Amino acid sequence: MNEQTERLLSGNEAIAHGAYDAGLQVAAAYPGTPSTEILENIALFKEIDAQWSVNEKVAYEVAYGASMAGVRSLYASKHVGLNVAMDPFMTSVYMGVNAGFVAVVCDDPGLHSSQNEQDTRWVALYGKAPIIEPSGSAEAYSFIQEAFRISEQFDTPVLFRMTTRTAHSKENVRIGKRTIPVKKALTKDIGKYVMIPGSAYKRHIVLEKRLIELRKFSEKTTLNRIEKGKNKARGFITSGVTYQYIKESFPDAPILKLGFSYPLCEKKVNAFAKSVKEVVLIEEGDPFIEIQLKVTGLRFKTRHPSYHIGELRPEYMARIVKGLPKNDVPIPVRKPALCPGCPHHFVFHTLQKFPEVFVSGDIGCYTLGALAPYGALHSCICMGGGFTVAEGVRRAKPGVPVVGIVGDSTFIHSGITGLINAVYNRIKGVFFILDNSITAMTGSQENPGSGYTLQNEPTIKLDLAKLCLACGAETVDIINPYQHHELEELIRRRLSEEKLTVIIAQYPCKLIPARR
Repeated sequence: MNEQTERLLSGNEAIAHGAYDAGLQVAAAYPGTPSTEILENIALFKEIDAQWSVNEKVAYEVAYGASMAGVRSLYASKHVGLNVAMDPFMTSVYMGVNAGFVAVVCDDPGLHSSQNEQDTRWVALYGKAPIIEPSGSAEAYSFIQEAFRISEQFDTPVLFRMTTRTAHSKENVRIGKRTIPVKKALTKDIGKYVMIPGSAYKRHIVLEKRLIELRKFSEKTTLNRIEKGKNKARGFITSGVTYQYIKESFPDAPILKLGFSYPLCEKKVNAFAKSVKEVVLIEEGDPFIEIQLKVTGLRFKTRHPSYHIGELRPEYMARIVKGLPKNDVPIPVRKPALCPGCPHHFVFHTLQKFPEVFVSGDIGCYTLGALAPYGALHSCICMGGGFTVAEGVRRAKPGVPVVGIVGDSTFIHSGITGLINAVYNRIKGVFFILDNSITAMTGSQENPGSGYTLQNEPTIKLDLAKLCLACGAETVDIINPYQHHELEELIRRRLSEEKLTVIIAQYPCKLIPARR
């Protein structure tokens, strides 16, 4: 790229460009809104080895392994995806890095496409890792490059928190040129990279010393900056997209903008507080910064607790300053629905004919089977939960017929273990795999069952039926869900049997790209 090229980019696109220019060489992710476009855009750079992994834990380990081997690497997921990767994350902070390693996590305030509103900033506190928060695309581009430098300077994974608005909003971004750091050697350092108890104890000591140094760094880094305003009566402390709303609502106000929000820059906070008559903290999500500020003894105003739920919006700013709670008026919205002609429609239409059956569901397009006009899905907790919750219900209520449902991508992600667990523990029942040959809900991404890689290159296609038989399923049926009379008869027959059976409802998603 030419130096100083200007482009209109979303936050996710800016991360891809910034990571590329920072010399990123390996990236791994599992798709999940609002993070999906990060890897899709990274994959456009042929110099980067990018992959869709089967789940977030695998993605984290692949990317971290590349860092251990000496090249800059990146992991990306949505907030609930990091839950799946928490096991390697927590220990990798003890271990540290070789080359820079950044974990980009996109939170979803407002629940646009998620089952909860968890705030990833707590993970930084819990895991004792630094966290960076940009407020727009331009900062996403520059901050991701700084994140790699911080990772290497302090020998630590760095969390990089986006939200739905910062991930998807667009802004003009000045793009520089790619610089690749010298590759570091792969070294066999057992004390650093083998976390047996003796090594982990020593690395914990290193971690606590690192936190002290990171606190000193937080006072100096330009990621945390004070913007002087004309009106000294009120100054704001903020982070993330809320910074944009404050600038719009109170253009003359002084602002302490936290781009490096953990560890907290306490000295800079106190210096800012002394420069204004009143301090107001406005943050989106949980009271993460609020609790840190209270520990320092600082006197400040903050949001009414009603704002802890949902997104913050520009129109809330004046009410927050006045100490008023939310006053939202519910606006009628069009409820989501399965696409016309979706093969999942016929599965749920058929399951409606079995009102005595409890249907345990999962995360995917088919979660919409819970809504009208179907009402044929009765639980949904997390990826892979369709099979395991079904087993739990069956054990608690042996006389109740139960059907567990997962999608093809979800089965590969975390459903296989649930099937094996049911087989091993001698459970009987009907498990459905809704195989539409793509990871549909996040925008038609490839997976091991589609036969294509992230770069659209052909690869070995996973045979779901053979895999289910290998796991121990007693019978495996493959049926076209459009054959709804045959589907109804098959469900009736399998429910009457004392077997563990898998039905694969197999038909391609209508929105699979034309290349397929």
